[in-house]
Amino acid sequence: MPRGAIDVKKLCTILSMLSLAVLAGACDVPVPGDDPAQPPAASEPVDEATPGATPPAAEDPSAGDGAPAPTAAPSLPPASEPVAPEPADPAPDRAAAQFESSEQWATWNDGDYILYNNIWGSGAGAQSIWANGFSEWGVHADHPDTGGVTSYPNVTRPVNQPLSALSSLTSTFDVTVPDAGAYTSTYDIWADDHSYEIMIWMNQFGPVGPIGAFETSVSVGGHDFDVYRGLNGSFEVFSFLRTSDTDAGAVDVLEIMNWIREQGWFGDVMIGDVQFGDEITSSSGGLDFITNDFSVDFE
Repeated sequence: MPRGAIDVKKLCTILSMLSLAVLAGACDVPVPGDDPAQPPAASEPVDEATPGATPPAAEDPSAGDGAPAPTAAPSLPPASEPVAPEPADPAPDRAAAQFESSEQWATWNDGDYILYNNIWGSGAGAQSIWANGFSEWGVHADHPDTGGVTSYPNVTRPVNQPLSALSSLTSTFDVTVPDAGAYTSTYDIWADDHSYEIMIWMNQFGPVGPIGAFETSVSVGGHDFDVYRGLNGSFEVFSFLRTSDTDAGAVDVLEIMNWIREQGWFGDVMIGDVQFGDEITSSSGGLDFITNDFSVDFE
Protein backbone atom coordinates (compact mmCIF):
# COMPACT_ATOMS: atom_id res chain seq x y z
CA MET A 1 0.00 0.00 0.00
CA PRO A 2 1.42 3.48 -0.84
CA ARG A 3 2.81 5.41 2.19
CA GLY A 4 0.23 7.79 3.63
CA ALA A 5 -2.73 5.88 2.17
CA ILE A 6 -5.63 4.98 4.49
CA ASP A 7 -6.22 1.31 5.27
CA VAL A 8 -9.95 1.22 4.76
CA LYS A 9 -10.35 -2.32 6.08
CA LYS A 10 -8.57 -1.52 9.37
CA LEU A 11 -10.60 1.68 9.76
CA CYS A 12 -13.86 -0.27 9.41
CA THR A 13 -12.77 -2.72 12.08
CA ILE A 14 -12.02 0.13 14.55
CA LEU A 15 -15.37 1.79 13.85
CA SER A 16 -17.20 -1.51 14.40
CA MET A 17 -15.58 -2.01 17.80
CA LEU A 18 -16.45 1.55 18.85
CA SER A 19 -20.08 0.96 17.87
CA LEU A 20 -20.23 -2.23 19.90
CA ALA A 21 -18.87 -0.42 22.97
CA VAL A 22 -21.50 2.29 22.69
CA LEU A 23 -24.32 -0.23 22.26
CA ALA A 24 -23.02 -2.37 25.16
CA GLY A 25 -23.06 0.61 27.51
CA ALA A 26 -26.61 1.42 26.56
CA CYS A 27 -27.85 -2.16 26.98
CA ASP A 28 -25.78 -3.00 30.13
CA VAL A 29 -24.25 -6.20 28.71
CA PRO A 30 -20.63 -7.28 29.07
CA VAL A 31 -18.22 -6.20 26.45
CA PRO A 32 -15.46 -8.50 25.23
CA GLY A 33 -12.50 -7.81 27.47
CA ASP A 34 -14.59 -6.70 30.58
CA ASP A 35 -13.88 -8.27 34.06
CA PRO A 36 -15.52 -11.78 34.19
CA ALA A 37 -15.50 -11.73 38.04
CA GLN A 38 -18.20 -9.07 38.20
CA PRO A 39 -20.99 -10.28 40.60
CA PRO A 40 -24.33 -11.28 39.12
CA ALA A 41 -27.36 -9.03 39.21
CA ALA A 42 -29.54 -8.99 42.35
CA SER A 43 -32.29 -10.97 40.63
CA GLU A 44 -30.03 -14.02 40.31
CA PRO A 45 -29.49 -16.37 43.32
CA VAL A 46 -26.01 -16.48 44.83
CA ASP A 47 -24.87 -19.93 45.94
CA GLU A 48 -21.92 -18.80 48.05
CA ALA A 49 -21.29 -15.46 49.72
CA THR A 50 -18.19 -13.58 48.68
CA PRO A 51 -16.09 -12.58 51.72
CA GLY A 52 -16.68 -8.91 52.49
CA ALA A 53 -19.51 -8.61 49.97
CA THR A 54 -22.93 -7.21 50.91
CA PRO A 55 -25.63 -9.87 50.43
CA PRO A 56 -28.22 -9.10 47.74
CA ALA A 57 -31.28 -7.20 48.94
CA ALA A 58 -34.50 -9.14 49.40
CA GLU A 59 -37.29 -8.23 47.05
CA ASP A 60 -40.00 -6.14 48.70
CA PRO A 61 -43.36 -7.58 47.56
CA SER A 62 -45.08 -4.29 48.49
CA ALA A 63 -42.91 -2.29 46.10
CA GLY A 64 -44.21 -1.57 42.63
CA ASP A 65 -42.47 -2.51 39.44
CA GLY A 66 -39.23 -0.71 39.16
CA ALA A 67 -39.15 0.37 42.81
CA PRO A 68 -35.79 -0.19 44.52
CA ALA A 69 -35.80 -3.05 47.03
CA PRO A 70 -34.86 -2.10 50.63
CA THR A 71 -31.64 -3.42 52.04
CA ALA A 72 -32.33 -6.38 54.39
CA ALA A 73 -30.13 -7.81 57.15
CA PRO A 74 -28.78 -11.30 56.54
CA SER A 75 -31.32 -13.88 57.66
CA LEU A 76 -30.25 -16.25 60.49
CA PRO A 77 -31.33 -19.89 60.86
CA PRO A 78 -34.30 -20.27 63.25
CA ALA A 79 -33.31 -21.01 66.83
CA SER A 80 -34.18 -24.48 67.99
CA GLU A 81 -37.10 -24.61 70.39
CA PRO A 82 -36.13 -25.80 73.90
CA VAL A 83 -37.64 -29.16 74.79
CA ALA A 84 -39.52 -29.00 78.06
CA PRO A 85 -38.71 -31.86 80.47
CA GLU A 86 -41.38 -34.37 81.36
CA PRO A 87 -43.24 -33.14 84.45
CA ALA A 88 -42.41 -35.11 87.57
CA ASP A 89 -45.13 -36.56 89.72
CA PRO A 90 -46.22 -33.79 92.06
CA ALA A 91 -45.09 -34.10 95.66
CA PRO A 92 -47.79 -34.38 98.29
CA ASP A 93 -49.14 -30.93 99.16
CA ARG A 94 -48.99 -30.52 102.93
CA ALA A 95 -50.60 -27.07 102.64
CA ALA A 96 -53.79 -28.72 101.40
CA ALA A 97 -53.80 -31.43 104.08
CA GLN A 98 -57.18 -32.74 105.22
CA PHE A 99 -55.76 -33.70 108.60
CA GLU A 100 -53.00 -32.27 110.80
CA SER A 101 -52.08 -32.82 114.44
CA SER A 102 -49.19 -32.61 116.88
CA GLU A 103 -50.96 -34.65 119.53
CA GLN A 104 -49.02 -37.64 120.83
CA TRP A 105 -51.70 -40.23 120.08
CA ALA A 106 -53.48 -38.42 117.22
CA THR A 107 -55.51 -40.69 114.90
CA TRP A 108 -57.43 -40.13 111.70
CA ASN A 109 -59.73 -42.54 109.85
CA ASP A 110 -59.91 -42.65 106.07
CA GLY A 111 -62.10 -45.44 104.73
CA ASP A 112 -60.60 -48.82 105.68
CA TYR A 113 -57.39 -47.21 106.96
CA ILE A 114 -56.33 -45.46 110.17
CA LEU A 115 -53.42 -43.04 110.59
CA TYR A 116 -51.52 -42.82 113.88
CA ASN A 117 -49.02 -40.18 115.04
CA ASN A 118 -47.91 -42.68 117.70
CA ILE A 119 -45.15 -40.98 119.73
CA TRP A 120 -44.40 -43.59 122.35
CA GLY A 121 -40.66 -43.72 123.15
CA SER A 122 -39.04 -42.33 126.29
CA GLY A 123 -37.42 -38.91 125.78
CA ALA A 124 -39.20 -38.25 122.47
CA GLY A 125 -39.34 -34.75 121.03
CA ALA A 126 -41.95 -33.01 118.88
CA GLN A 127 -43.72 -34.62 115.94
CA SER A 128 -46.61 -33.46 113.78
CA ILE A 129 -48.60 -35.58 111.32
CA TRP A 130 -50.52 -34.46 108.23
CA ALA A 131 -52.49 -36.32 105.57
CA ASN A 132 -54.32 -35.80 102.30
CA GLY A 133 -55.51 -39.39 102.54
CA PHE A 134 -54.36 -42.79 103.78
CA SER A 135 -51.98 -43.15 100.83
CA GLU A 136 -50.53 -39.63 100.98
CA TRP A 137 -49.28 -38.43 104.34
CA GLY A 138 -46.21 -37.61 106.36
CA VAL A 139 -44.68 -36.39 109.59
CA HIS A 140 -42.20 -33.72 110.60
CA ALA A 141 -40.26 -35.17 113.54
CA ASP A 142 -37.63 -33.63 115.80
CA HIS A 143 -36.49 -36.36 118.19
CA PRO A 144 -33.19 -36.37 120.10
CA ASP A 145 -30.93 -39.39 119.97
CA THR A 146 -32.00 -41.34 123.04
CA GLY A 147 -30.62 -44.64 121.80
CA GLY A 148 -34.10 -46.15 121.52
CA VAL A 149 -37.18 -45.89 119.30
CA THR A 150 -39.11 -42.65 119.90
CA SER A 151 -42.10 -43.02 117.56
CA TYR A 152 -43.75 -45.12 114.89
CA PRO A 153 -46.11 -42.94 112.83
CA ASN A 154 -48.01 -45.32 110.59
CA VAL A 155 -50.99 -46.14 108.43
CA THR A 156 -52.93 -49.26 109.43
CA ARG A 157 -55.39 -51.53 107.66
CA PRO A 158 -57.13 -54.13 109.84
CA VAL A 159 -57.38 -57.58 108.24
CA ASN A 160 -58.75 -59.77 111.08
CA GLN A 161 -58.67 -63.04 109.12
CA PRO A 162 -57.13 -66.44 109.92
CA LEU A 163 -54.00 -67.11 107.90
CA SER A 164 -55.57 -70.19 106.31
CA ALA A 165 -58.62 -68.19 105.15
CA LEU A 166 -56.57 -65.78 103.02
CA SER A 167 -55.87 -66.45 99.35
CA SER A 168 -53.91 -63.22 98.92
CA LEU A 169 -52.50 -60.44 101.09
CA THR A 170 -50.36 -57.90 99.27
CA SER A 171 -49.16 -54.34 99.77
CA THR A 172 -47.46 -51.53 97.85
CA PHE A 173 -45.54 -48.55 99.22
CA ASP A 174 -43.62 -45.47 98.08
CA VAL A 175 -41.79 -43.19 100.53
CA THR A 176 -39.47 -40.19 100.63
CA VAL A 177 -37.09 -40.36 103.58
CA PRO A 178 -34.12 -38.25 104.72
CA ASP A 179 -30.40 -39.01 104.52
CA ALA A 180 -30.01 -38.17 108.19
CA GLY A 181 -31.15 -39.34 111.60
CA ALA A 182 -31.81 -42.98 112.47
CA TYR A 183 -34.91 -44.88 111.34
CA THR A 184 -36.37 -47.72 109.31
CA SER A 185 -39.33 -47.68 106.92
CA THR A 186 -41.07 -50.88 107.96
CA TYR A 187 -44.20 -52.96 107.99
CA ASP A 188 -45.45 -54.00 111.41
CA ILE A 189 -47.90 -56.90 111.29
CA TRP A 190 -49.64 -58.23 114.38
CA ALA A 191 -51.01 -61.74 114.80
CA ASP A 192 -52.98 -63.62 117.46
CA ASP A 193 -53.87 -60.49 119.43
CA HIS A 194 -50.30 -59.15 119.69
CA SER A 195 -48.71 -62.51 120.50
CA TYR A 196 -46.56 -62.19 117.36
CA GLU A 197 -45.03 -59.15 115.69
CA ILE A 198 -43.74 -59.48 112.13
CA MET A 199 -41.58 -56.57 110.96
CA ILE A 200 -40.56 -56.16 107.31
CA TRP A 201 -37.82 -53.53 106.97
CA MET A 202 -37.69 -52.01 103.48
CA ASN A 203 -34.92 -49.53 104.25
CA GLN A 204 -32.86 -48.33 107.20
CA PHE A 205 -30.57 -45.42 108.03
CA GLY A 206 -28.27 -44.76 110.94
CA PRO A 207 -27.60 -46.89 114.03
CA VAL A 208 -30.71 -49.09 114.15
CA GLY A 209 -31.07 -52.85 114.51
CA PRO A 210 -33.62 -55.63 114.96
CA ILE A 211 -34.66 -57.51 118.09
CA GLY A 212 -33.21 -61.00 118.52
CA ALA A 213 -30.60 -63.04 116.73
CA PHE A 214 -29.95 -63.80 113.09
CA GLU A 215 -31.71 -66.97 111.90
CA THR A 216 -31.27 -67.24 108.13
CA SER A 217 -31.38 -65.47 104.77
CA VAL A 218 -34.32 -66.07 102.46
CA SER A 219 -35.90 -64.83 99.25
CA VAL A 220 -39.62 -64.53 99.94
CA GLY A 221 -42.47 -62.10 99.33
CA GLY A 222 -40.67 -60.61 96.33
CA HIS A 223 -37.50 -59.56 98.21
CA ASP A 224 -34.26 -60.88 99.71
CA PHE A 225 -34.15 -60.72 103.50
CA ASP A 226 -31.98 -61.46 106.49
CA VAL A 227 -34.30 -62.91 109.14
CA TYR A 228 -34.00 -62.27 112.91
CA ARG A 229 -36.03 -63.81 115.73
CA GLY A 230 -36.35 -62.72 119.35
CA LEU A 231 -38.60 -61.72 122.24
CA ASN A 232 -39.84 -58.26 123.16
CA GLY A 233 -41.42 -58.72 126.57
CA SER A 234 -44.36 -61.08 126.21
CA PHE A 235 -44.51 -61.33 122.43
CA GLU A 236 -42.27 -62.89 119.80
CA VAL A 237 -40.77 -60.77 117.06
CA PHE A 238 -39.78 -61.91 113.54
CA SER A 239 -37.81 -59.24 111.68
CA PHE A 240 -37.21 -59.42 107.92
CA LEU A 241 -34.46 -56.96 106.95
CA ARG A 242 -34.19 -56.32 103.23
CA THR A 243 -30.60 -56.95 102.11
CA SER A 244 -30.59 -53.67 100.12
CA ASP A 245 -32.61 -50.53 100.78
CA THR A 246 -35.58 -49.52 98.64
CA ASP A 247 -38.05 -46.65 98.93
CA ALA A 248 -40.80 -48.18 96.78
CA GLY A 249 -42.11 -51.59 95.85
CA ALA A 250 -44.65 -54.34 96.33
CA VAL A 251 -44.68 -57.03 99.02
CA ASP A 252 -46.44 -60.40 99.07
CA VAL A 253 -47.24 -60.38 102.78
CA LEU A 254 -49.14 -63.68 102.66
CA GLU A 255 -46.11 -65.51 101.27
CA ILE A 256 -43.99 -64.21 104.15
CA MET A 257 -46.59 -65.26 106.74
CA ASN A 258 -46.89 -68.73 105.25
CA TRP A 259 -43.09 -69.07 105.20
CA ILE A 260 -42.97 -68.37 108.96
CA ARG A 261 -45.67 -71.02 109.49
CA GLU A 262 -43.65 -73.50 107.43
CA GLN A 263 -40.71 -73.00 109.81
CA GLY A 264 -42.98 -74.09 112.69
CA TRP A 265 -42.60 -70.69 114.41
CA PHE A 266 -46.36 -70.21 114.63
CA GLY A 267 -49.52 -71.98 113.45
CA ASP A 268 -52.73 -70.85 111.76
CA VAL A 269 -52.63 -67.44 113.41
CA MET A 270 -55.23 -64.67 113.20
CA ILE A 271 -53.82 -61.81 111.14
CA GLY A 272 -54.82 -58.59 112.87
CA ASP A 273 -53.40 -55.25 111.63
CA VAL A 274 -51.07 -54.59 108.71
CA GLN A 275 -49.22 -51.36 109.48
CA PHE A 276 -46.62 -49.39 107.54
CA GLY A 277 -44.61 -46.34 108.57
CA ASP A 278 -41.29 -45.05 109.84
CA GLU A 279 -39.89 -46.32 113.12
CA ILE A 280 -37.85 -43.28 114.18
CA THR A 281 -34.96 -43.50 116.63
CA SER A 282 -33.62 -39.95 116.12
CA SER A 283 -34.32 -36.96 113.88
CA SER A 284 -32.53 -34.07 115.58
CA GLY A 285 -33.19 -30.65 114.06
CA GLY A 286 -36.42 -31.80 112.44
CA LEU A 287 -36.76 -34.21 109.51
CA ASP A 288 -39.59 -35.01 107.09
CA PHE A 289 -40.84 -38.55 106.44
CA ILE A 290 -43.34 -38.75 103.59
CA THR A 291 -45.50 -41.58 102.27
CA ASN A 292 -46.28 -40.86 98.62
CA ASP A 293 -48.40 -43.96 98.02
CA PHE A 294 -49.59 -46.99 99.97
CA SER A 295 -52.14 -49.81 99.72
CA VAL A 296 -53.08 -53.14 101.33
CA ASP A 297 -55.29 -55.64 99.50
CA PHE A 298 -56.48 -59.04 100.62
CA GLU A 299 -59.09 -61.69 99.89
